[in-house]
Amino acid sequence: MSLDLLSVMVITALVVNVSGVLFILETLLRRDEGAGRIWSLGFLAAMLTTLSYVVWAQLDDAWWAVAVGNAAFVAGTGCMWLGCRRFNGRSMTWPSLLVGAGVAAAAVSVAIEGEAGGDWAGALWMFGALVVFAGLGAAECLRGALRASRTAWVLGIVLGLQSLYYVSRTTAFLISGPESTLFRAAFGTISTSFLTVTLTIVAVVVTSVLRAARAPLRGYLRQSTSGRTEDGIATQDEFAELLGSLCDRAASRSELIAVTAVRLDDLDQISSAFGTDVAGAIAEAWRAGVRHHAPANAVVGQDGSSGLVVGIAVPDAEEARRQAGAIYRGLFDDLGKVGGGVIPVIGVGVALSDAAGYRGGELVRVAREAAGRAATSVESSVLMADAG
Repeated sequence: MSLDLLSVMVITALVVNVSGVLFILETLLRRDEGAGRIWSLGFLAAMLTTLSYVVWAQLDDAWWAVAVGNAAFVAGTGCMWLGCRRFNGRSMTWPSLLVGAGVAAAAVSVAIEGEAGGDWAGALWMFGALVVFAGLGAAECLRGALRASRTAWVLGIVLGLQSLYYVSRTTAFLISGPESTLFRAAFGTISTSFLTVTLTIVAVVVTSVLRAARAPLRGYLRQSTSGRTEDGIATQDEFAELLGSLCDRAASRSELIAVTAVRLDDLDQISSAFGTDVAGAIAEAWRAGVRHHAPANAVVGQDGSSGLVVGIAVPDAEEARRQAGAIYRGLFDDLGKVGGGVIPVIGVGVALSDAAGYRGGELVRVAREAAGRAATSVESSVLMADAG
């Protein structure tokens, strides 16, 4: 059976658009935040990509459709990487600028060639950006919170395959040319369309599962807290501002700042096994316990959906370790009194400014990663972060 180019592109557009609409609608219904919103932008860009290429296949000299399609393709893959970084709670500023630059380069490279560029105008710029962003997305799936999820490994494999495919496609493009038999058979538009359909379906399923895994904890926290002023825990943005001010003052005096991250795992599994009432009681005890057992002059804030962070000036590293240990022991005792003795996995990590510097975001990142390692460690549930 032979398929013409337009039919294949219409089928691809149908699959991608239906998948994208479902994911975006689910995002709106869940009132999702963070990674889910960024992934939604990625699927929206993928929808624009397929529609642009359908226009290109139907209209002669529609070079502007190629420019829009190429730029949207880069944006979609870039947003998958950015969503993974947001899921892991990592810095978003420079990666966002990098994705923006890649999108602009993909569009401008086509616009410069204009109608004379033909069907493959700006292709190498787009291929290169896709190799980089898909590769970075695959690597991001193997670190931080995503590394702990086997579902995320599937997304990493999908992005890794996309990166490798475009490495091969770029090589064939440069060596054989787009009109060669090899390129048309293995890396032409029809072959790429089938790959796109497969990867889109897998990506929608995996990102939906990853997002759903965090939904129970958000629900428990909404049920268990009546407001940030009552439980003494700042929002993520408020904590960043407070910690930044604390770091600025400490840096001018060469004082030591400690950030302690407290990670709570397995709450959704506890909900499935023991019910939402038990999970809600544990979430409430966890938040109250961190605030209660942290020093009175410490700043406590939310860190994503499964973490809390404590920032404070300390005289030395030993005192920071002692405070982190007191929080862990206090939490262990508190959680043992609620939920019928069901205790979730707790990880506590500590980052110090003499190793990580006085940037609040970096201190939180280092502490968060140490807490993640502590949650899976059999040796200690409190880890002091290394300088790296």
